[in-house]
Amino acid sequence: MSRRNKAKKRLIHPDPIYNSKLINMLTVRILKNGKKGLAQKIIYQALEIIKEKTQNDPLETLEKAIRNATPLVEVKARRIGGSTYQVPMEVRAYRGTNLALRWISKFANTRTGNNMALKLANEIIDSSNENGQTIRKKEETHRMAEANKAFAHYRY
Repeated sequence: MSRRNKAKKRLIHPDPIYNSKLINMLTVRILKNGKKGLAQKIIYQALEIIKEKTQNDPLETLEKAIRNATPLVEVKARRIGGSTYQVPMEVRAYRGTNLALRWISKFANTRTGNNMALKLANEIIDSSNENGQTIRKKEETHRMAEANKAFAHYRY
Protein backbone atom coordinates (compact mmCIF):
# COMPACT_ATOMS: atom_id res chain seq x y z
CA MET A 1 0.00 0.00 0.00
CA SER A 2 1.33 3.40 -0.94
CA ARG A 3 2.29 5.68 1.93
CA ARG A 4 2.45 8.83 -0.19
CA ASN A 5 0.05 11.68 0.33
CA LYS A 6 -2.85 12.16 -2.02
CA ALA A 7 -2.11 14.64 -4.80
CA LYS A 8 -3.82 17.95 -4.24
CA LYS A 9 -6.35 18.83 -6.94
CA ARG A 10 -5.17 21.86 -8.87
CA LEU A 11 -7.48 24.75 -9.65
CA ILE A 12 -8.26 24.99 -13.38
CA HIS A 13 -8.41 28.51 -14.74
CA PRO A 14 -10.67 29.24 -17.73
CA ASP A 15 -9.05 30.14 -21.06
CA PRO A 16 -8.79 33.84 -21.97
CA ILE A 17 -10.97 33.99 -25.11
CA TYR A 18 -13.93 31.62 -24.57
CA ASN A 19 -13.72 31.73 -20.75
CA SER A 20 -14.13 27.94 -20.67
CA LYS A 21 -12.37 25.45 -18.40
CA LEU A 22 -12.91 22.67 -20.98
CA ILE A 23 -10.80 24.50 -23.56
CA ASN A 24 -8.04 24.97 -21.00
CA MET A 25 -8.14 21.24 -20.17
CA LEU A 26 -7.93 20.45 -23.89
CA THR A 27 -4.98 22.84 -24.23
CA VAL A 28 -3.06 20.78 -21.69
CA ARG A 29 -3.76 17.59 -23.70
CA ILE A 30 -2.54 19.16 -26.98
CA LEU A 31 0.50 20.76 -25.32
CA LYS A 32 3.97 19.66 -26.46
CA ASN A 33 7.33 20.81 -25.09
CA GLY A 34 5.66 23.47 -22.93
CA LYS A 35 4.47 25.54 -25.91
CA LYS A 36 1.12 26.60 -24.52
CA GLY A 37 0.67 29.51 -26.95
CA LEU A 38 0.99 27.17 -29.92
CA ALA A 39 -1.46 24.69 -28.36
CA GLN A 40 -3.99 27.48 -27.77
CA LYS A 41 -3.56 28.72 -31.34
CA ILE A 42 -4.27 25.20 -32.67
CA ILE A 43 -7.41 24.91 -30.54
CA TYR A 44 -8.73 28.36 -31.50
CA GLN A 45 -8.14 27.59 -35.19
CA ALA A 46 -9.97 24.28 -34.75
CA LEU A 47 -12.91 26.08 -33.14
CA GLU A 48 -13.02 28.55 -36.07
CA ILE A 49 -13.06 25.60 -38.50
CA ILE A 50 -15.91 24.00 -36.51
CA LYS A 51 -17.85 27.30 -36.68
CA GLU A 52 -17.39 27.46 -40.47
CA LYS A 53 -18.31 23.81 -41.09
CA THR A 54 -21.31 23.44 -38.79
CA GLN A 55 -22.66 27.02 -38.45
CA ASN A 56 -23.14 26.23 -34.74
CA ASP A 57 -21.50 27.60 -31.60
CA PRO A 58 -18.11 25.79 -31.48
CA LEU A 59 -18.14 25.66 -27.69
CA GLU A 60 -21.49 23.81 -27.70
CA THR A 61 -20.15 21.41 -30.34
CA LEU A 62 -17.07 20.73 -28.18
CA GLU A 63 -19.23 20.16 -25.08
CA LYS A 64 -21.51 17.79 -27.03
CA ALA A 65 -18.47 15.90 -28.37
CA ILE A 66 -17.07 15.48 -24.86
CA ARG A 67 -20.49 14.39 -23.52
CA ASN A 68 -20.76 11.77 -26.28
CA ALA A 69 -17.19 10.52 -25.71
CA THR A 70 -17.34 10.30 -21.91
CA PRO A 71 -17.42 6.65 -20.75
CA LEU A 72 -19.74 5.58 -17.95
CA VAL A 73 -17.83 2.42 -16.95
CA GLU A 74 -14.28 1.16 -17.39
CA VAL A 75 -12.33 -1.91 -16.37
CA LYS A 76 -9.50 -1.91 -13.85
CA ALA A 77 -7.10 -4.78 -13.25
CA ARG A 78 -7.43 -6.28 -9.78
CA ARG A 79 -5.22 -9.06 -8.51
CA ILE A 80 -6.97 -11.65 -6.36
CA GLY A 81 -5.35 -14.89 -5.25
CA GLY A 82 -2.72 -15.00 -7.99
CA SER A 83 -5.18 -14.21 -10.78
CA THR A 84 -5.73 -10.83 -12.36
CA TYR A 85 -9.33 -9.91 -13.10
CA GLN A 86 -10.64 -7.05 -15.19
CA VAL A 87 -13.15 -5.53 -12.78
CA PRO A 88 -15.76 -3.10 -14.21
CA MET A 89 -16.02 0.15 -12.27
CA GLU A 90 -18.07 3.30 -12.68
CA VAL A 91 -16.21 6.37 -13.92
CA ARG A 92 -16.45 9.60 -11.94
CA ALA A 93 -17.43 12.73 -13.88
CA TYR A 94 -14.01 14.40 -13.76
CA ARG A 95 -12.14 11.26 -14.84
CA GLY A 96 -14.70 10.66 -17.60
CA THR A 97 -14.14 14.16 -18.97
CA ASN A 98 -10.38 13.66 -18.79
CA LEU A 99 -10.61 10.35 -20.65
CA ALA A 100 -12.81 11.90 -23.35
CA LEU A 101 -10.37 14.80 -23.85
CA ARG A 102 -7.41 12.42 -23.92
CA TRP A 103 -9.06 10.21 -26.54
CA ILE A 104 -10.12 13.16 -28.70
CA SER A 105 -6.60 14.62 -28.76
CA LYS A 106 -5.00 11.19 -29.31
CA PHE A 107 -7.21 10.23 -32.23
CA ALA A 108 -7.00 13.72 -33.72
CA ASN A 109 -3.22 13.34 -33.68
CA THR A 110 -3.32 9.96 -35.43
CA ARG A 111 -5.62 11.18 -38.23
CA THR A 112 -4.15 11.64 -41.70
CA GLY A 113 -3.27 15.15 -42.82
CA ASN A 114 -0.70 17.70 -41.81
CA ASN A 115 -2.77 20.45 -40.17
CA MET A 116 -3.41 19.68 -36.49
CA ALA A 117 -6.17 22.30 -36.20
CA LEU A 118 -8.09 20.68 -39.07
CA LYS A 119 -7.58 17.16 -37.66
CA LEU A 120 -8.75 18.27 -34.20
CA ALA A 121 -11.80 20.05 -35.66
CA ASN A 122 -12.78 16.97 -37.66
CA GLU A 123 -12.40 14.69 -34.62
CA ILE A 124 -14.55 17.02 -32.49
CA ILE A 125 -17.23 17.21 -35.21
CA ASP A 126 -17.20 13.41 -35.59
CA SER A 127 -17.52 12.94 -31.82
CA SER A 128 -20.41 15.39 -31.62
CA ASN A 129 -22.15 13.42 -34.42
CA GLU A 130 -21.52 10.16 -32.53
CA ASN A 131 -19.07 8.55 -34.94
CA GLY A 132 -15.30 8.47 -35.30
CA GLN A 133 -12.46 6.81 -33.45
CA THR A 134 -13.21 8.42 -30.07
CA ILE A 135 -16.76 7.05 -29.95
CA ARG A 136 -15.47 3.64 -31.05
CA LYS A 137 -13.01 3.68 -28.13
CA LYS A 138 -15.82 4.54 -25.69
CA GLU A 139 -17.99 1.70 -27.03
CA GLU A 140 -15.04 -0.70 -26.79
CA THR A 141 -14.53 0.32 -23.15
CA HIS A 142 -18.23 -0.30 -22.44
CA ARG A 143 -18.07 -3.70 -24.18
CA MET A 144 -15.07 -4.71 -22.06
CA ALA A 145 -16.95 -3.76 -18.90
CA GLU A 146 -20.05 -5.66 -20.07
CA ALA A 147 -17.99 -8.77 -20.86
CA ASN A 148 -16.39 -8.73 -17.41
CA LYS A 149 -19.61 -8.04 -15.50
CA ALA A 150 -19.20 -11.37 -13.71
CA PHE A 151 -16.25 -9.92 -11.76
CA ALA A 152 -18.21 -6.86 -10.57
CA HIS A 153 -18.36 -8.30 -7.03
CA TYR A 154 -14.54 -7.79 -6.76
CA ARG A 155 -15.06 -4.02 -6.79
CA TYR A 156 -13.17 -2.12 -4.09
